[in-house]
Amino acid sequence: MRNIKLITDGSCDLSQEIIDSSKVEIVDVMVSFGDKSYSTRTDITIPEFYEMMKDYNELPKTSCPSPNQFLDAFDCEEDNIIVLCLTSKLSGIYNSAVLAKNMYEEENGNKKRIEIIDSTTGSIGQALLVSKISNMMDEDKSMDEIVNTIEKLKHEVVFYGALHTLENAIKGGRINALAGKIIGALNLKAIVHISDGLVKPIDKARGEKNSINKVIDYIKNNVHKTSGTKLAIGHANCPEKAMKIKEILESYHDFKEVYVMEVGPSMGVYTSEGAVLVAVI
Repeated sequence: MRNIKLITDGSCDLSQEIIDSSKVEIVDVMVSFGDKSYSTRTDITIPEFYEMMKDYNELPKTSCPSPNQFLDAFDCEEDNIIVLCLTSKLSGIYNSAVLAKNMYEEENGNKKRIEIIDSTTGSIGQALLVSKISNMMDEDKSMDEIVNTIEKLKHEVVFYGALHTLENAIKGGRINALAGKIIGALNLKAIVHISDGLVKPIDKARGEKNSINKVIDYIKNNVHKTSGTKLAIGHANCPEKAMKIKEILESYHDFKEVYVMEVGPSMGVYTSEGAVLVAVI
């Protein structure tokens, strides 16, 4: 019987399959268009979000969960809690969770063991770590085994993406403005590498087909650095691109688990519609 509760935040783009199998609790992230705020999980669907983005001239704002939201999640039967957060280099979610842990322990002492893990990744990379934690929980691994494994594995996630535009990523301070503007001025698609908590433009391509092929090549050239057991493909309202990538990579490597996810509002604000992300562990 599990005596560990797994919690993550709304920036983690999970497939329904992972949600159902992991029993993970997701602490929500809000997205705001002007003075109207929406729960990214209950108030709007992902296609609705991207449709709203088309009609909104500014950058929508996301807000990280409050410590009280994490405290509510800590109110559970389990004695052990693992919280996997979006990289602390791009968000205050990790700090909010740490503050909640401190508040809980001030009031309750060591009643529960709470481990807050900075994933140093996000979106589908974070989702693969959730899946791995769930696997280890099913195998009745100890808290120490799980935490130590994830602290090591998080630095081994191979994660690349092709962005249709860098405009919102630049506005949101998610990538280097100068590099992004050069790529944008040349009307090229950006290839980004997500590593050690940062999103870095590393290459460029002319046209969507070439950008997708470059991402596929980067994955092929780096999959040997991982166990190569889990593949995740995320798409920002462009499922046909994701399915093409899935077909090509499945023919190249024998992944044991393959997931196709939608890139939700928390990440989609910055990736913009049309982006594809690929991650492997």
